[in-house]
Amino acid sequence: MITTAYPFLTVEIPGSGGIFKESAEDFEVNELPLYAPCGSGEHTYALVEKRGMTTLEMLRRLARGVNLPERELGYAGMKDARGVTRQTVSIPRIPPEELLKLEIPGVRILSAERHINKLRLGHLSGNRFRIRLRQVKEGASQSAQAVVDILARRGVPNYFGEQRYGSQGNSGLVGRRLLQGDDEGAIRAIIGNPEGVRDERWQQGIAAFIRGELAESLELLPGSCRTEREIVRSLLRRPGDWQRAVKCIHPRLFSLYLSASQSELFDRVVAARIGEIDAILPGDIACKHANAACFLVEETEEAMPRVAAFEISATGPMFGRKMLRPQGVAAAVEARILEEAGLTAELFSRDGGLRLEGERRPLRVPIHDPVVSQERDCLLLEFALPKGAYATSVLREIVK
Repeated sequence: MITTAYPFLTVEIPGSGGIFKESAEDFEVNELPLYAPCGSGEHTYALVEKRGMTTLEMLRRLARGVNLPERELGYAGMKDARGVTRQTVSIPRIPPEELLKLEIPGVRILSAERHINKLRLGHLSGNRFRIRLRQVKEGASQSAQAVVDILARRGVPNYFGEQRYGSQGNSGLVGRRLLQGDDEGAIRAIIGNPEGVRDERWQQGIAAFIRGELAESLELLPGSCRTEREIVRSLLRRPGDWQRAVKCIHPRLFSLYLSASQSELFDRVVAARIGEIDAILPGDIACKHANAACFLVEETEEAMPRVAAFEISATGPMFGRKMLRPQGVAAAVEARILEEAGLTAELFSRDGGLRLEGERRPLRVPIHDPVVSQERDCLLLEFALPKGAYATSVLREIVK
């Protein structure tokens, strides 16, 4: 997957090894709220625990349980499908006492309290993780503690990581092809490579598509490959009409592909600057961790004490028409990454569903209250990260 090729900040420290997510209890996530419910209002904020399901599936089950459309439920962020996760959901016009009586498979309502407004995406301060790694190497706790000490001082590389790029790791490539206007390239990237999947029939279906045997490919591709199957059906009806095949992509998925291309370019910038992730370059756009406000750095000497205090950090690009542009050395790094990807900044501002707003994202994030402990051959990790940051960025540094 994509993150394995990216450099580590703690490359000199050996990895702990270990097996991750052997059971649901090996990965626990607790959402950290941005604010507490006030105790009155038409919405009920329910603290919900789910196991082995996506946030969207949890919302579907919860909506059915209260007989409301899914769109009326609010949530602050997506949580991992594997593991035990706890997050807040807002539900209108349902009293707390009724919610607490609900019995929903795979979902528990731990508490419920009224609030005046619907919960919106991004209305969280971060997440606290409790992760167990099994069958780790001897001395794993010492090496993990050494890694955590460096991350606490220098910051966690803010990679999006492999979970951002789909099961085949190809979402960023699809997005790049769409931005380039290469419809055939985008379709072939969506279908993917047989080596990118484990299911044998899926492998055979991809191989048949590559050979041009579309009818055979349609027969072999699993039912879960809905977009791929729609694409193949379109090409069977109108062979070679790649533009029409692209229209089979659901608008939400189309947007995710474009977003993945932004994320991939950002990850490449993080990789390019990993050795100076706790520094400011001339012309950098820095952000304040307290409120995410961004500004152009003109005097690096004045900025460095604020960087050392983790008040501010350098940012990388989520390319788009409204993104603040860096200058000088920082701009040159980002221009090189774009050129290597075969893209230009203007491609992110085109019509036809390709107009992306863009933003800046910090190259590093703080790790809060990290705790490392070991029980026999199991390594237990506890830490909190701000919203938008991924636990995998910490794990990859520890596990190597």
